[in-house]
Amino acid sequence: MAPARAPLPERIVDAALARADRVGWSRVRLHDVAADLDLRLVEIYRLFPDLDAVGDALFARADRAMLNAARGGRFDELPPRERLHRVMMAWFETLDPHRGHVRAILRYKFAFAHIHLRAALVVRLSRTVQWIREAARLDAAGLRHDVEEIGLSVLLVATVLFWLNAPADALDTTRAFLERRLECADRAMTRLWPPAGRCRADAPAAATR
Repeated sequence: MAPARAPLPERIVDAALARADRVGWSRVRLHDVAADLDLRLVEIYRLFPDLDAVGDALFARADRAMLNAARGGRFDELPPRERLHRVMMAWFETLDPHRGHVRAILRYKFAFAHIHLRAALVVRLSRTVQWIREAARLDAAGLRHDVEEIGLSVLLVATVLFWLNAPADALDTTRAFLERRLECADRAMTRLWPPAGRCRADAPAAATR
């Protein structure tokens, strides 16, 4: 049985990436993408208002890969740090074949005249962090939720910057970088919110002092 044809939005993203492989992301034109797919330009317009929206769809693809990684293999039984590492690396693994294009997409967003795109990027970052929390089953509320969210936002930005500037083996070095940062974050969170068992164990000793 022949595999189902990819939905049109996915084919447009793939065609834009394929053209970027030849000419660079900054030289991709949507009328050329339409021609590559034998589409009318208006069919792309209905789905993507501009090339930047196609780039955002690539990030959304990475988000979906992250969510799909959060299942099977007794995922729920893993420690939170390992769950975070698995879902975040799924995000990077999806984007890694297009690392140069991701760099160009982000450079375009940070161009002087594109203040509105920078604001939208902050919203996208926040949305991705929320889905990381969902995928990794982080269910804290109150102050701990706020600390986790801020920490994950900083961690994601730091890891993206490391990945973008890493050498040829970007994925392996990024995996190790993320693991180290998550270990540090895990120790910090344990100091702030010790496990309940430890608190109970320490209580008698504290009472005898």
